Amino acid sequence: MGAHFARPHSIKRATAGGFGGLVLAVLFGTAIASAQSVQARSQALNAVFTDYWQDHLRHTPEDATVLGDKRYNDRWSDLSAEEVQRSVQRSREYIQRLRAIDTTGLSKQDKLSAELLLRNLLEDQESVQFKEWEMPVNQIHGIHFELPQLVAVIPFDDVKDYDNYIARLKRVPLLFDQLTADMKLGIDDGHVQPKLVSEKVLAQINSIVAIKLEDSPFYAPTKKFPAGISVDEQRRITGEISDVIAHDVIPAYQRFARFLETQYIPHGRTEPGIWAIPNGDAYYAFCIRSNTTLHMTADQIHQIGLDEVKRDEAAMLVIANKLGYKDLKSFNAAIKANRKLHAASKEQLLDTYRADLDQMKTKLPELFGTLPKADLVVEATPAYTEKQRPAATYEPGSPDGKRPGRVVVNTYNFSEIYLGGAESIAYHEGIPGHHLQFSIALELSGIPEFRKKKEYTAYTEGWGLYAEQLGKDVGFYQDPYSDYGRLQGDIWRAIRLVVDTGLHSKHWTRQQVVDYFHEHSSIDETNVQRETDRYIAWPGQALGYKVGQLKLLEFRQRAQTQLGAKFDIRKFHDLILDSGALPLDVLDISVNDWIASQK
Repeated sequence: MGAHFARPHSIKRATAGGFGGLVLAVLFGTAIASAQSVQARSQALNAVFTDYWQDHLRHTPEDATVLGDKRYNDRWSDLSAEEVQRSVQRSREYIQRLRAIDTTGLSKQDKLSAELLLRNLLEDQESVQFKEWEMPVNQIHGIHFELPQLVAVIPFDDVKDYDNYIARLKRVPLLFDQLTADMKLGIDDGHVQPKLVSEKVLAQINSIVAIKLEDSPFYAPTKKFPAGISVDEQRRITGEISDVIAHDVIPAYQRFARFLETQYIPHGRTEPGIWAIPNGDAYYAFCIRSNTTLHMTADQIHQIGLDEVKRDEAAMLVIANKLGYKDLKSFNAAIKANRKLHAASKEQLLDTYRADLDQMKTKLPELFGTLPKADLVVEATPAYTEKQRPAATYEPGSPDGKRPGRVVVNTYNFSEIYLGGAESIAYHEGIPGHHLQFSIALELSGIPEFRKKKEYTAYTEGWGLYAEQLGKDVGFYQDPYSDYGRLQGDIWRAIRLVVDTGLHSKHWTRQQVVDYFHEHSSIDETNVQRETDRYIAWPGQALGYKVGQLKLLEFRQRAQTQLGAKFDIRKFHDLILDSGALPLDVLDISVNDWIASQK
């Protein structure tokens, strides 16, 4: 309103005051018009952000469910090839809208959000040429076990929630039909997973099919109804869920298993490296750039891995020598033989994680100015996925803090698991690692929703590995066996740089990866085999951990060196976390700007 009345008033004064007054009036009017333009462009930009995010939720209902948005709880994502093309077109339209908006004069956060969204959209466009959607299932990711896992986060507050769930279960067959059609196109295009990967997927599916109805994760919502749902409704709901599991869900799994066994696995790759698919070398270069958010070659990363393995081995030898062992092999053998250093039960392993997390909680105020509201719990990995799942994973809570974040610990073959490794993994997956980073991002205000949920592997996993080192910085790992476990975890991530590039760029065999693990680590056989197959199935993802950690440590050292006594670790960590996940090259600029402001 004020701007609307200001311009006529200024012109009237200029008429009375001569030429000088007219100049002032014109300049004043131009400034107001510019301010209006800035406001209009900011509004247009934020409309793009809002539309993009609402589009994402509408077309990815599972994400909406995880975030507590119930609007799409009766449906799944469309996995068809046709929807891939429609999503490409939607992405192009958002690119056009973004490029049409001049960000000159807009706020720093508006400019950054525009830059990040455009970057994400352009990367999506680039990824389509590699037809990732034709290889949608492996033992790490796939709807076959993501569907039952999602059940655990679906809210069941009233009858409508249950009816939405039943509608969702009825659509499971369509989901598998779409998946099968995509994978048949993959067979035709030569975009197929290695046989060893698909054989593990088949084993996972068969284990889900074999679960009795009353023990099925799909049946779990019937075991505890909220107050307010009548007994008659409970009977109806239980009957309908039982029926749809028996007649829709399980048959869909069984058909998909037959497809894998009779059609897909016979066409599977024999070579484990992604180089073996059409345009595989270019795709791996894309995977490197996407996962590290830096321009690095496979050879550069391979050499960094070799150097980091040497550095960790030297630090590990110092601990072994202090404990009376002359070399790592003899020390590793002693650890393996000492049953007291291994989990005696699943519950002991879970309790070890809980104790380490409780210890770290006491240090958080010294390290961070911003702390999340969401709580954190520790749970065991579901039995039907534990054979192929990592040692532990993190699952975010809800943005409102009602559903806690979860550190999910793999207790499979617990007697093989070295308890000395639990502390570093607890810090990585829980606090101050993924739980702190994800929860703070979800609770941020003043930035678009897409930025709160976006992940960049090098940032996210780099922060997790940085969090392991942070435990050392504040005086934890007092037990030398636990400190050795930390270094075992660190060398594990260094080995990833060597073997991932080995597999997908240097044409290593699977056995070469296993041999390298055995030569340079004491990681138990279960994890060696599981991790080797993980890198085969997921090219480039494993590179983000160590690359991200090294960059974050470089940023901190730069800030400490340049700021000296002015350096505040809490402010530094808030800088890293208070804008959500960022590509490392963007974060590099932010760190430099922050250092300049602190000076």
